[in-house]
Amino acid sequence: MTRVVFLLARALHLLDLAGPTQVFSTVSDFGFDYEMHYVGEQEDVPSHQGVTLRAATSWPKLAPDDLIFIPGWRTPLVAANAPFSASTLARLVAHHDTGGTVASVCSGAFALGQAGLLENRRCTTHHDLTDELARRYPRASVIRDVLYVIDRGVVSSAGIASGVDLALHFVSVRHGPEVAAQAAREMVVYARRNGDEAQASAMLRYRSHVNDAVHRVQDMIDSRFHDRLLLASMAGAVGVSERTLTRRFAEATGLTPLRYQQVLRVERADHLIGHGATMEAAARAVGFEDARMLRRLRAAASFSTSASLSTAALSTSASAGPLPDAYGGNP
Repeated sequence: MTRVVFLLARALHLLDLAGPTQVFSTVSDFGFDYEMHYVGEQEDVPSHQGVTLRAATSWPKLAPDDLIFIPGWRTPLVAANAPFSASTLARLVAHHDTGGTVASVCSGAFALGQAGLLENRRCTTHHDLTDELARRYPRASVIRDVLYVIDRGVVSSAGIASGVDLALHFVSVRHGPEVAAQAAREMVVYARRNGDEAQASAMLRYRSHVNDAVHRVQDMIDSRFHDRLLLASMAGAVGVSERTLTRRFAEATGLTPLRYQQVLRVERADHLIGHGATMEAAARAVGFEDARMLRRLRAAASFSTSASLSTAALSTSASAGPLPDAYGGNP
């Protein structure tokens, strides 16, 4: 079981809290064991939006795998210091010192700074507060115009909705990108990536749409990308023609179903090769008959360590040969 503790400040923004909470609640509905706690320095915590929240004043026992989230609060710049006592800030430091992760949303970064957790670390906050954060904590490296920044167990995110992106990142790291993509789809949000970190897995990268039929086909391909899949059966599963599925898939993702499957295969193969597998073994593990198609696809684009494939490279690959009727093996 993973405990997620939300540290509530007076005048907190509801969405800073509700976004990450909804992500972990959604993942719990999938069968993953999360237990959420809401802690404050007083039982009744007024939000900036006028809703008063009830918080516990005692902390649960935390393990290194547990998370602390600090939602942001509404505050004038001149009073941007964290509204927490020294003993509360010491709990943040203690959890981090034992290997735990401490995360902030929006102005919650000022709590990290006051606790001393931003020294010699990269961080971010809401774009209206980045200058003030840099001024108050000159030993921090404040990164602007990113969704979130991760630096040795201290995680900070930008304003409001970026807390959802951050929580989805945690889910992706702990349970895999397919679970994060499923959670994003369930919440009807874009599965965005952080502009400062390496690009997210393809299972997240091509989910920024709201076409249910395409999502369902992606679910099929995600779970069976190493198998030989027929376009006709995928189209039949969502009740459309092959031509309609191909058109809708391309409109939603920029790819055909085959190219999407190939991106997943190459990404997985690149991971296996990076962990010592031969080209031939990796190719067969992800569903290619041999290494020829894998070499062809990898040569078509410059892959990063996360095996991202550019649209231009996909176009090059698409022009290299006809589409097969069956989505598997070599075309």
